[in-house]
Amino acid sequence: MNKLIIRWVFAVLPLLLVAIIWGVDNISKIPLDLDVPLVTQVDLFETRWLYLNLHIFSFIPVFLLSFDKRVHYYTSWKKLFPAIVLVAIPFIIWDMVFTEWRVWGFNEAYHLKPLIFGLPVEEILFFIIIPFSSIFIYQCLLCYFPRDLLAPVDKLISLGLGGLFMLIGLFYWNRIYTSTSFVLTGGFMTVHYLCIENTYRTKFYLSYLITLIPFLLVDGVLTGGYTAEPIVIYHSEEFLNIRITSVPLEDSIYGQLLLMLNMSLFMQFKGENKLRE
Repeated sequence: MNKLIIRWVFAVLPLLLVAIIWGVDNISKIPLDLDVPLVTQVDLFETRWLYLNLHIFSFIPVFLLSFDKRVHYYTSWKKLFPAIVLVAIPFIIWDMVFTEWRVWGFNEAYHLKPLIFGLPVEEILFFIIIPFSSIFIYQCLLCYFPRDLLAPVDKLISLGLGGLFMLIGLFYWNRIYTSTSFVLTGGFMTVHYLCIENTYRTKFYLSYLITLIPFLLVDGVLTGGYTAEPIVIYHSEEFLNIRITSVPLEDSIYGQLLLMLNMSLFMQFKGENKLRE
C-alpha cells in the first residue's frame, strides 16, 4: 500500500507542477510591489548589510546554545547538515526560477552585491541558516516538553489541513506562488501521514507553530515591515495579497514545507522514519 501511494505521488506531483508552470508562462510585466504595510520604520535597518545581519542574528544565539548540556544540539550536526544541504538544492532552483520569472525579486539596497545564479548570497544562506535555527526549536521542545500534545489530532491536521492546502492551491491555480506552495505543502503533509508513522510529525507541527513567532519577525524585516522598502519584493498577481503584517500568507506555507522536508530527511538519516505497515 505504501509503495503504491509513493509511486502515485511521484507520478502525479510532477504533472501538477508542469501544469502550474504551463499555466503561468505569461506572467505580466507589472512592476514588483514595493507598497507593503509598515509596522514601524527602523532607521538602523537602512543598510546594504541588513539581509546578512538577519542571518547573523538568527545563527549566533542558536550556535552558542547548541552546546547546552541537556539539548546538546551540536551532536546532531553530522546528520543535520547533509539534510539541510540536500533540501536546499531544489529550493534554490525554485528560487532561481521564480526570480527569473519575476514572481519575486530582491532589493539591491539591502543585500550585498555578489550574486550566485542570479540570487543574493544571503538568499542562498537563508536555506541553511533558517532550517538550522528552526530545528533547534524542535530539539528544545523535545527535550524540555517531551509530551506530544497534538498526537490525538494528527489525522485532522495532516489530512484535513493538508487537503485544504491542496484545494486552495488548485483553486488559485493562476497565482503561481499560491498554487505551488499550497499544493506541494498539502501534498507532502498528506503523503507523510499515509506513509510514515507519527513518531515526530505532530511534535514538528507544534514546534513550527512556535517557530512562526521568530519566523514572522525575521520575514517581516525581509518583506518591508520595518524598512523604507522591502528586501524581498513580490509580484502582486502571483500571490493572494493576504499579509500577516508585511509577510505574505504563502511565506508561512512555503516555510512549513521547507522545514518539514528538512525534518523528515534529518529523521531519515537518524533512522527514525518508521514506515506504516
